[in-house]
Amino acid sequence: MTANRPITLAVEGMSCASCVGRVDRALAALDGVSEVNVNLAAETAQLSLDAPDRLEQVVATLDGLGYPARRASVTLNVASMSCASCVGRVDRTLAALPGVLEVNVNLASETAMVTYLEGAVTPDALIAAATGAGYPATLANETGTEDRATRKQSEARDTARKAILAAALALPVFVLEMGGHMVPAFHHLIAATIGQNTSWIVQFVLTSLVLAGPGRGFYAKGIPALLRGAPDMNSLVAVGTAAAYLYSVTATFLPGVLPEAVRAVYFEAAAVIVVLILLGRTLEARAKGRTGAAIQNLLGLQARTARVIRDGEAVEVEIAAIRPGDILLVRPGERIATDGEVTEGGAHVDESMITGEPLPVTKQPGDPVTGGTVNGTGSFRFRATRVGADTTLAQIIRMVEQAQGAKLPIQGLVDRITLWFVPAVMSAALLTVLIWLIFGPDPALTLALVAGVSVLIIACPCAMGLATPTSIMVGTGRAAEMGVLFRKGDALQQLSSVDVVALDKTGTVTEGRPELTDLVLAEGFRRADLLGLVAAVEARSEHPIAAAILRATRAEGGGMPDAEDFTSITGYGVRATVAGREVLVGADRLMAREGIETGPLAKVEADLAARGKSALFAAVDGKIAGVIAVSDPVKPSSAAAIAALHEMGLKVAMITGDKQATAEAIAQETGIDTVIAGVLPEGKVAALDRLRGEGGGLVFVGDGINDAPALVHADVGIAIGTGTDVAIESADVVLMSGDLRGVVNALEISRATLRNIRQNLFWAFGYNTALIPVAAGILYPAFGVLLSPVLAAGAMALSSVFVLSNALRLRRVRPAMDEASLNSAAAVAPRTVPAE
Repeated sequence: MTANRPITLAVEGMSCASCVGRVDRALAALDGVSEVNVNLAAETAQLSLDAPDRLEQVVATLDGLGYPARRASVTLNVASMSCASCVGRVDRTLAALPGVLEVNVNLASETAMVTYLEGAVTPDALIAAATGAGYPATLANETGTEDRATRKQSEARDTARKAILAAALALPVFVLEMGGHMVPAFHHLIAATIGQNTSWIVQFVLTSLVLAGPGRGFYAKGIPALLRGAPDMNSLVAVGTAAAYLYSVTATFLPGVLPEAVRAVYFEAAAVIVVLILLGRTLEARAKGRTGAAIQNLLGLQARTARVIRDGEAVEVEIAAIRPGDILLVRPGERIATDGEVTEGGAHVDESMITGEPLPVTKQPGDPVTGGTVNGTGSFRFRATRVGADTTLAQIIRMVEQAQGAKLPIQGLVDRITLWFVPAVMSAALLTVLIWLIFGPDPALTLALVAGVSVLIIACPCAMGLATPTSIMVGTGRAAEMGVLFRKGDALQQLSSVDVVALDKTGTVTEGRPELTDLVLAEGFRRADLLGLVAAVEARSEHPIAAAILRATRAEGGGMPDAEDFTSITGYGVRATVAGREVLVGADRLMAREGIETGPLAKVEADLAARGKSALFAAVDGKIAGVIAVSDPVKPSSAAAIAALHEMGLKVAMITGDKQATAEAIAQETGIDTVIAGVLPEGKVAALDRLRGEGGGLVFVGDGINDAPALVHADVGIAIGTGTDVAIESADVVLMSGDLRGVVNALEISRATLRNIRQNLFWAFGYNTALIPVAAGILYPAFGVLLSPVLAAGAMALSSVFVLSNALRLRRVRPAMDEASLNSAAAVAPRTVPAE
């Protein structure tokens, strides 16, 4: 950005002229900012800056005012990236643009995810910058994953054709040159028939065709990158093969230039290196296509058409034509087109592709259905509630794509090393040549050439660049197939090193559907009357206990007058006026706060809690009226999941608002180690700090609105997929299934993925560390062994294929807990325990 260049930022939150005035005055007061023009209608701020770094101060000022500059994100498909050094250059090029906030370049998916300030920079400018750096970029569209899969298949076919052509041309070169070295009789045959010089000319012609044809891409990309001072893998191959080729051309056509002792050709090295690297890239492209298989499978779940009821008739329409509120008909065996609610009929729906649960789920009127799931037997109609990009399946795909494109903390070290790796390799190759020329035995020039080319070829950092992103792509994709969605990529790494798993109770450990079990009345009150009053108040509440009271009231046929002046007192209970009477329903702390004596009912409440039930007091017109007890069954999988967490070496804690005695009953049944009870919603964060003080990483699992702060505060927040949208949006990981088995599976896939990444990094760095000295000739003085450039090319190609193949093993990771493990734990029927 040049000095005093005008910038336009999109500004959020301005609603009136005073907002405009505040923004205008604040920006105009900043040093280096001039010509400020804030427009309310366009919601923009135009200004000029005297230096690029002023933009950061402008953005901070807008954020502080409460009128933040609007951010946007875009994903680019980036071509021509072949190694980790390429990734670093694309990252630096995009990050250097004014207005770019965050860049995440992924070699495995060949994409760049960029977060930027709207107005300060545009997608076209991002594309132009990447393209200008030598890495042509295009805007990824909504079907980018499908496009990528198709692109990688096409790339694999194209590279395979080049490899076959190069192999056909290189084979005679290899036979002519290496055949004479391996079989002396063959060497004599060549000399007696066509002669050595003719043999070299034939090799020259065939090798020239290899380099000018199938190998041209290495030069077309590598030489410009080298001239820009930003060499990449193609540069290494181009320099290495060109050195071998030009040396051989000199020996063939200008033999007098070289001493007779070093007059030899290495056409076969140049040709076979191209063949082997093309072969490696073919296998690499095929493997890369398979790393995104999970996303492709999810995309395949999307229905293409649906039957919508129009004018009483079922009409088949494209999915894009469905609107919220439309009534759709689903017949047996059909895939459900979009999210909705059953209005008529019933069926058993296979939701395994979304939740990972194998058993079909019964659907009746009022039940939700999810787009992408498959109807079994039965026919039903449902009302579309979420369509297009708002559907659960679309959100899952977006979450998986974001997680797959994430850059883990472990990648930071890799990026810093590989950014300078290629220049360091070229320096090492030059140093190798100089050392051989100075200290090497005759023929020193030939040995120097062989060693220098071998160093260049064997040190290509392809495997380094692929080590982390390929494992992330396959691991997060496999997790999605198991019903575990990583919303934030770094959670994948953090989850592998946690020591404590803290659980919310209601809806997490328990079913979250309590039932009324006891109603003990104070003197002067009748059951039907009190139940009606309490139900009228609870009808305005969303607490699970409220639902239990309402169900019991309806079951007993009691009346339910209207409640007025309803107030929810967070952490205490609820208050309302019913038929002119003030009604309070809540915990003992609410009664104490309001100065209401509980009298003999205090002992009743304590006895109920000791029996594993949650008890609430009800007061009418300032007098205690009764005690209401409810219970909530533990989920069948909870005990087995907690046992599995123990087997993983983890401690399990439970944080609940219930009393200690009530919480201990659950802990005893399920095997929970630590109980923190009587905690108000805001106290869950403090409870997490207490657990964190015991050492190690901390996971919190919850599903309610009041769990959102704790989900954010924990090292990793895991939301049960059946929970509220607020909890899910606050979490790092979302479980599509509604029980704790998903936590076990999330930990298992996290550990497996990080283990896989470490294996890849060990191989990639260990390979280069070990073989660069070998290629340079460290073994030659002692053993007379000098690595051939051909073997170096084969080893380099093999390293990338190994890393990709190792990452693909994650596709075979099995769920740590499945239906079979649950069945073995479900032999004992669960007892009922209290609701929160």
